[in-house]
Amino acid sequence: MPPVVTKPLAIVFYEKLLPGSRLSFRLADLGWRVSEVKLANQVIPEVRAQMPLVVLMELALRTGDTCPLISEIKRDPGVRHIPVLGYCDPRNKKLCDAALAAGASLVAAEAGLLEQLPQLLNHVLAVE
Repeated sequence: MPPVVTKPLAIVFYEKLLPGSRLSFRLADLGWRVSEVKLANQVIPEVRAQMPLVVLMELALRTGDTCPLISEIKRDPGVRHIPVLGYCDPRNKKLCDAALAAGASLVAAEAGLLEQLPQLLNHVLAVE
């Protein structure tokens, strides 16, 4: 008999410890299981293997670009339905726009992410 999942799974990809680790703790407080990914090349395999309910991504990386990762998720017929919630400094409009163009469901301001997390999750998980 397959295991019964009682908590939804979120994959959280981040480089910076803060707010990344705090985001994971906040999700756990909200009743989510969390799988943290800290290397960009592990995001896609983890999404495909785990089939999370949502992916949360730090967009402003020191090295690399998250937009191709978002695009790859959205092109894959097996996982393209999974919403991607990106976060960054909203003053980086170019990055925010690029993430949305790549297929991110929502881009949130890093500064208010933890406080607004329940509402942001409700928004990206809304069935249209």
